[in-house]
Amino acid sequence: MTQAEGKATLVVDARGMRCPWPALRLARAMRDAADVLLIADDLQAGREVTALATEHGWLVEAETAADDAGRWRVRR
Repeated sequence: MTQAEGKATLVVDARGMRCPWPALRLARAMRDAADVLLIADDLQAGREVTALATEHGWLVEAETAADDAGRWRVRR
């Protein structure tokens, strides 16, 4: 979140969901939010998130976590 935007990051917890559900949840969240943190534990989620972001021109940054779930911050 930047101070100029003044909006908090929307967190989408898609743990336990298999692809394509994490990517679909991300797409839905990005309709209204400009900054989303997706948490998913499906091994294919990273590939799906990257493809979706590329298609829409979004910026994706992978984040590290202590658990086995992947985390991706997606911004417009």
